[in-house]
Amino acid sequence: MTLFFRTALRPVAALLIVLFLWASTVWAQQSTLPDYTSWETIATRAESMVDAERASDERLETLRAQVATWREQFQAAQNVNASRIQTLEAQIKALGPEPEDGTESAEIKEQRSLLSTQLADQRAPVLRAEAAYSRANAIVGEIDRIIRERQADALLEFGPSPLNPIHWPGAVQNLQTTFVSLWREITANVGSSSARKAALQNAPTVLLYLIVGIMLIARGSIWARTAVDKLRSGTRRGTGVFRFLVSLGQILLPYLGIVALLQALNATGFAVDEWNVLLGKLPFWAALMFGIRWLADQAFNNDDDVAALPLHADERPKARRLANALSFLYVLEDFIATLIAFDGYPAATAAVVQFPVLLLSGLLLVRLGRLRNDAPIVGSAAALEEASGDFRLRFAKLLGRIIQVVGVIGPIMAAIGYFRVGEALVYPAVATLALVGLVMVLQRFINNLYELATGRHPDSTNSLLPVLAGFILSLVALPMLALIWGAREADLTEIWDRAQEGISLGDTRISPTSIIVVIAVFAAGYMLTRLMQGALRTSVLPKTKMDQGAQNAIVSGIGYVGVFLAVIIAVTAGGLDLSSLAIVAGALSVGIGFGLQNIVSNFVSGIILLIERPIGEGDWIEVGGTHGIVKDISVRSTRIETFDRFDVIIPNADLVSGTVSNYTRGNSLGRIIIEVGVAYGSDTRKVERILLNIAREHDMVLMNPAPAVDFMNFGADSLDFRVRAVLRDIGQGMAVKTEMRHQIVERFTEEGIEIPFAQRDLWLRNPDVLAEAVESKWTAAASDREKSQSSTTPRKSTATMGDERVGDEDEG
Repeated sequence: MTLFFRTALRPVAALLIVLFLWASTVWAQQSTLPDYTSWETIATRAESMVDAERASDERLETLRAQVATWREQFQAAQNVNASRIQTLEAQIKALGPEPEDGTESAEIKEQRSLLSTQLADQRAPVLRAEAAYSRANAIVGEIDRIIRERQADALLEFGPSPLNPIHWPGAVQNLQTTFVSLWREITANVGSSSARKAALQNAPTVLLYLIVGIMLIARGSIWARTAVDKLRSGTRRGTGVFRFLVSLGQILLPYLGIVALLQALNATGFAVDEWNVLLGKLPFWAALMFGIRWLADQAFNNDDDVAALPLHADERPKARRLANALSFLYVLEDFIATLIAFDGYPAATAAVVQFPVLLLSGLLLVRLGRLRNDAPIVGSAAALEEASGDFRLRFAKLLGRIIQVVGVIGPIMAAIGYFRVGEALVYPAVATLALVGLVMVLQRFINNLYELATGRHPDSTNSLLPVLAGFILSLVALPMLALIWGAREADLTEIWDRAQEGISLGDTRISPTSIIVVIAVFAAGYMLTRLMQGALRTSVLPKTKMDQGAQNAIVSGIGYVGVFLAVIIAVTAGGLDLSSLAIVAGALSVGIGFGLQNIVSNFVSGIILLIERPIGEGDWIEVGGTHGIVKDISVRSTRIETFDRFDVIIPNADLVSGTVSNYTRGNSLGRIIIEVGVAYGSDTRKVERILLNIAREHDMVLMNPAPAVDFMNFGADSLDFRVRAVLRDIGQGMAVKTEMRHQIVERFTEEGIEIPFAQRDLWLRNPDVLAEAVESKWTAAASDREKSQSSTTPRKSTATMGDERVGDEDEG
């Protein structure tokens, strides 16, 4: 009962969510009108800034966000009075077109004028919102254009080459100045008596942070493993899940320890100014390095069951080292960029200082990209074939080739002078590798969760759920990938806003919200239908007197009706106009008339079979000489299982229009016939009694109607008898026939009754004449052969003599 209520609450909860989304949409559409006075002020200022093109990128982004917010309000305001406008348009349409000759009555003319005036008043806010929306959209487009042009100019800016030795002394001097300034700042703070006094006052806090940080760094890995082992107690499944949790804890706890140490350093008060900037970024740098290390361990570990990329065992440690080195260079690049931004290095110094890190990153990318090509897949032929078809490996090969190209082109462009281009290629490639690794690791974690929950591996069961989870992960990663490669947050929000606007199909606008509502309502209706089918099949119908075929017909019919109603309600709830489907329905009717006749015929025949029920599931039928048991009746075809244990799919139209023999319709009774012959001279009365007793003594034979034995005929070789018996289950007919035949042979043997077989004797009336004729034919044949041989030998002699004669003449 509890399970029933849990199952029943799921579709109810889904329906409540759908109603909430629908109510939220309606409330948003019926919100108050925008303040056009405030909008006019903002729009005028935005247009002047766009025309001048002197504002900074930050100021333009802020202004764009404000205008985009107004644009959303104008979009929502376009749906104001929608129902009232539709009503007025319907009323005007009901009046019909205005006569051209002016013969329309005054009452109708007055009514038409009144409705037109009301329609214009109701449309006025909509038209104003559409005009404001167009203006806001144009401003947003102009701001995006300005920012994109600036980004392109900055990316393609030609600067000093880092390979020019002229810039090296200045870069070394600037770095020296920065580090000397940092050292002087920290020594001055430590040497200050007031700073030391403040540090002593915060000594308990500093000591607490130090103890916590050291304990987490020293014992964090052990604690994580212990906690996961306790969590795992009692189950042997889900090895990958628990290893994932252990690895995550072994990274997270030491990272928290480093954060605690940084808090202890901040509590001393010694770090100020530039040190505060660096210390503020240290948690991010530590998280980045720990995260890359964790991803490398998960993606390139030594366990084939949980490795995201099944590289060769010798290549995996190398891949982990390369990934950790790339994370260090990525952090080092951010550290140098922070120093450049804080001290304001010139462009030449920045290029010289950052180029070695960029060059090393490119070389590591090339080496990492070659791992996939250098790593052989070892194993059996089946393993090689499976590995060659693995999507992950194909994708890894493609990605490896791309990062090799990027690792070469990026440093070359930076060395030429296009340093921004080199940075825009190399470092996003490193971040892309980290993102791809994260997606693969999470996908494998979802597979392990599925195995833990179900006890079955996703690859062995071909389950769709882990695949869908991986697809969703990939979709979620796409916006992050766009941000990595230089997309602005405003670009993503613009795409989302455009998607929310939807597309117009006639008078209907399809948006993501309407699609979500349609899917949610249909899912709720589908679950309710399945729930009702399950309740009828297991609780209601078994308590009635209907047979199994009638119960299956009712359940199937409710399923078809429920799905049809779910589609209609879902489409209506999504705001889609069904009247716009009239053209589609007309096209479908033409298609049905030409190419879909058989499909429609089978569909209608399936409905007839479910209603009339001439056959039902479990019936033994014969169609076109094929015998089998009906296993499933759908709206298009019926599946029967033959006695040879293979399925035959029969179109429903053949069952309705053709001849079908149903051997078990209504009951399983059936008659069998066994024919047997006895030798001439046998006691026919005795034979009849034996056969009748054999039929009566069998358990499957009914006594009402009673079995019978018929003396059929005087055959050419035997006296023919026939046994007729009705069985309670005709499905056992073959086994009953076999058993009764065995008993007939045994009883006839005991009683000395012979079962004859056909015998034929051949008598020759004149054997002497036939012998003389055969002998004469053989004599004639022998004489012919002798004549043939004698006629052939002289010809050969003549030819020989002729040849010899010719030879003699030649010699003469």
